[in-house]
Amino acid sequence: MSPSTRLRAGILGLALAVGGAVLGAAPALAAPDSTAPGTVTDTAPLPQNLWYPGTAHAEKLTYWTVGANGQPARSTGTVFLPAGQAPAGGWPVISWAHGTVGLADDCAPSVAGPAARDRDFDYLGTWLAQGYAIVASDYAGLGTEGTMPYLDGKAEAHSVVDMVKAGRSAEPTLSNTWVTIGQSQGGGAAITTARYATEFGGPALDYRGAVGTGVPAYIENIVAPAGPGVPPIGLPAGLTAYALYILAGLNAAHPEVNIPSLLNDEGKAWMAKAESECIGPFEESVRGLVLGSLFAKPLSSIPNVHGLLTEYMGIPETGYDKPFFIGQGLQDTDIIMPSTLLLGSTLARNGEPVTFKTYPTDHSGTMAASLADTVPFVRALFDGKTPAPSFGS
Repeated sequence: MSPSTRLRAGILGLALAVGGAVLGAAPALAAPDSTAPGTVTDTAPLPQNLWYPGTAHAEKLTYWTVGANGQPARSTGTVFLPAGQAPAGGWPVISWAHGTVGLADDCAPSVAGPAARDRDFDYLGTWLAQGYAIVASDYAGLGTEGTMPYLDGKAEAHSVVDMVKAGRSAEPTLSNTWVTIGQSQGGGAAITTARYATEFGGPALDYRGAVGTGVPAYIENIVAPAGPGVPPIGLPAGLTAYALYILAGLNAAHPEVNIPSLLNDEGKAWMAKAESECIGPFEESVRGLVLGSLFAKPLSSIPNVHGLLTEYMGIPETGYDKPFFIGQGLQDTDIIMPSTLLLGSTLARNGEPVTFKTYPTDHSGTMAASLADTVPFVRALFDGKTPAPSFGS
């Protein structure tokens, strides 16, 4: 065989060998889903001025979760470890759901800290001192692409659950056993998370229960009548700010209803401002503003508006599989107290595993006042006990 013949034969044999290997090879494994809930895309140190008291280590994460439209969305959040060595099985985890800070990216707690810094630092330091790690989502759209769908319970629940997954991915000393705790906006997020935590978390997480204080219950009933001349007078600045955040968040979650088309020019300007100012400055901006003067058409112009609002922000009344605690201040003027009392009684009547207690204090004061009850409640959850439901004072 001549050299050229041998060369041609060698090339042919190599081609047949490669071809046979390819044809006979097992199918390649699919690439991991890079947008799977809880997947961490970035980590960074957290500035120490944002560390809660008792923090030994903290970092900021960017991770994937599920947004208001059911599609992958990115969120940021933080992880805080207590001092000492993690117990066998890892640090038990509290997934903190923060209260209202605003809609602009620079309002995110991982950027600016909580809006009520002293209150929240004292409160969360108490939980770190109990030997729990804390993971804290900013919620999708706050510090990441898009606008946070303010009070969208299911979207917030995804962020809260997936922050646990993200935290465990980034920090191997975290246990899979977890509880969610929240205040105000976060109180609603925590209780809605309680309804969906097992479903959203799956078998990899061991969800035990929840605590919510200042829970915004049945806010949809208060928002639905809004329109020209309704309300006809100025509300407390906080309530006006919350209402404008709700309109901006609803518009982000449901652009098809076209909230701006229901507002006059002044209303459109105020909703745009709601997307750019954090809660402290925004409350000062809206002081004395009459919401009813901002509408060109009533919200009732939206077909089935009450159903839409209930799906968007309604706290579930059934379907809870683990114990949860709701604390309400009797002097709370931020959250309409009778609505939260109605929620508590409805949950109790429906046989849900709720412990409901009231405290002779205001919206913020309920957090500290409830600790005498919630610290042992959460300890029992982590110890595998089931606190008996109760509806008391």
